[in-house]
Amino acid sequence: MSKALKKAGRPIFFSLCEWGEMHPAEWGFHVGNSWRTTCDITDTWESMISRADQNELYAQYARPGGWNDPDMLEIGNGGMTKDEYIVHFSLWAISKAPLLLGCDIRNMTQETIEIISNKEVIAVNQDSYGIQARKARMHGDEEIWVAPLSSYRTVVVILNRGSVRYSVTAFWEDMGLDPNTVVEARDLWDVLKL
Repeated sequence: MSKALKKAGRPIFFSLCEWGEMHPAEWGFHVGNSWRTTCDITDTWESMISRADQNELYAQYARPGGWNDPDMLEIGNGGMTKDEYIVHFSLWAISKAPLLLGCDIRNMTQETIEIISNKEVIAVNQDSYGIQARKARMHGDEEIWVAPLSSYRTVVVILNRGSVRYSVTAFWEDMGLDPNTVVEARDLWDVLKL
């Protein structure tokens, strides 16, 4: 299939799926443009977060033209809360995963549209560096996911995986920055006024 598509004379995105069983992240770049790193996702927090964890194990293999795919987005299917869907979209975006919608686009709510159309989060996914985020720090339910972006920028997801709301802090060293670094930071989800 890969050879046939290359002979088509135009660019075609070729997505491989064998559910990650044969570790396609290690060889998929030679035959396709993305490869599933996990079994099928379901519309639950546990399924989504476990797919993100499994996908992160292969971060070193992602690069422009070849992407790790933890399966489609479940946003809009109704199994998770708004905050959980925002985490879902954020983790897929920083993982440079294909942003394939798995909901019925004919019946999307305004909330779903607002989440999946966040241009700044989509821009993180489409950044020219194409470097997949990794967990820089994990402590209990706290995680800090980090990836460099073009133009001397860094993207950070500060994640509380637990069910109790509390404050989580990311430190400069989590991002590989000198403690005296001055930065301009912004919350890409501030537009939804969480």
